[in-house]
Amino acid sequence: MKFIRGFLIGVQFFTAIPISKQFPMDEDHLKRTIQAFPLLGLGQGMIYSFLLYILIENTPFSHLAAAFLLWLVTIILTGGIHLDAWMDVSDAYFSYQDQARRLEIMKDPRIGAFGVISVMILLSCRFLFIYEITLNPHLLTYVLIAIIPFLSKTIMGVLLLTVRPARAEGLGYLFQKAATAKALWLYPVYLLAAAILFPRAAILIVPATACYLFARLKVGKWFGGITGDVLGATVEGTELILWLTVWLLHYFVTV
Repeated sequence: MKFIRGFLIGVQFFTAIPISKQFPMDEDHLKRTIQAFPLLGLGQGMIYSFLLYILIENTPFSHLAAAFLLWLVTIILTGGIHLDAWMDVSDAYFSYQDQARRLEIMKDPRIGAFGVISVMILLSCRFLFIYEITLNPHLLTYVLIAIIPFLSKTIMGVLLLTVRPARAEGLGYLFQKAATAKALWLYPVYLLAAAILFPRAAILIVPATACYLFARLKVGKWFGGITGDVLGATVEGTELILWLTVWLLHYFVTV
């Protein structure tokens, strides 16, 4: 039951799906939420894949319309929580200030020019990748799309364990206190199961791992550690790289 409640806490925090029930926010339940991060991402990815399949195979909509609707759902389903983090982190990074000042900028509710420009670039690139992927979809295409948020949420959980917090407050710190090695023991099981069930989709683990290593190397230097915003921005950045990878596979590999 605690695992289910932990999963539902994740749904409340990281999606726009309405769940009115209140759950305990103690460390044990947050640990279960962290364990369920990859499953939460997989659920999101399955929604994306199912929607795209229905739009292409069972509606008269054009590929452009199908791509636009899927692109819109990737924004709506998460409630824009990670996009907001992406903009905050962009404003902080491109300020070229010291770590303390960057953390202050991320806490500022106002969005600056760099945040707006960066989110426009991110969303434009995502739309391009989605659109061209929909022009020639295969069965593996739908599997790869489902895996994208699965891997990005996995990286979010691993970062909680392996990178120090930038400050002792906020949502990121709340989850990080519950992120122990025991909390993440399920992650290798998830990855192994995905690799066994969908061996060709395992190719996405390579760029996802590169994203994790890059984030682990840079966030300490840039921000002094992780925050909730940094985690959310990492999710968006990882998913963009994975959408890019799937797009390139359609050009250079028969997918």
